[in-house]
Amino acid sequence: MDASVILFYVISVLLVLSSLMVVFLRNVVHCALALVVALFLIAILFVMLHAPMVGVLQVLVYAGAIMVLFLFVIMFLNPTASEPRRKLWWGFGSAAALLLAASLAALLSNGEAPADPVTATETFGSPETLAKSLFTDFVLPFEITSVLLLVAIIGAVVLAKREP
Repeated sequence: MDASVILFYVISVLLVLSSLMVVFLRNVVHCALALVVALFLIAILFVMLHAPMVGVLQVLVYAGAIMVLFLFVIMFLNPTASEPRRKLWWGFGSAAALLLAASLAALLSNGEAPADPVTATETFGSPETLAKSLFTDFVLPFEITSVLLLVAIIGAVVLAKREP
């Protein structure tokens, strides 16, 4: 086995463990921190796939900005006052997870060789390629997203300034 394959398996196991921690931990803040770890591990996988720009964006956008937003919402909602988990949903979620895990194991263990992967070019995942794609193929969605974020910021300021 190659060192990169062993590193991939180690990171994959850590990613699965941190994702399970997101689901099964009782404290919501600990779940959010486990999600940050999972997002960092996904960024490492992107870097291993020779897409460093996507890995950096993963850290900046998801592990940084989105998780700060999640933590603010968690603190704003005060999760200690929430109701306890219901046993019915817990059993349904466990059964669904076991079914998905069994189907994935059956899919991976059938022994057939996967289809030929598409070979990545030398500029795959580079900042230049990403910027060119964003500003040629996705100009309208990019601008709509920026206006939507501006409206969300204004709404957050209005809600924060509201008198009780």
